[in-house]
Amino acid sequence: MREELHNYYLSKEEPNKSCLLALRDIILNHDTDITETQKWGMPCFCYKKKMFCYLWTDKKTDEPYILMVEGKLLDHYALEEGNRSRMKIFRVNPNKDLPIEIIEEILQKAINLYKAGIVKLKAD
Repeated sequence: MREELHNYYLSKEEPNKSCLLALRDIILNHDTDITETQKWGMPCFCYKKKMFCYLWTDKKTDEPYILMVEGKLLDHYALEEGNRSRMKIFRVNPNKDLPIEIIEEILQKAINLYKAGIVKLKAD
């Protein structure tokens, strides 16, 4: 893990720190083509070098969430659109067990968009 990313996670208070690190592991272990970088000061996950999702915390509630880059193309009851035109978020309560099955469903639906060519991947 790059030092800036390491510092991002370590700078968080518990329970958010553990929650974000667990979410990171779930995302990275979901598919071997998912990699981690940092954009705009937050952890960014790419699928085959194309932005896929981010981890962040809500400014008002301070609760973590996964921001799905191509959220507008994802139809899942647990995703919130809010006032975003492209992205949707999945909120996580850091004081409860992570809903791993739901997270993995959302990640897989998103990956399927890339695999089906609905979201174009960059040429290598």
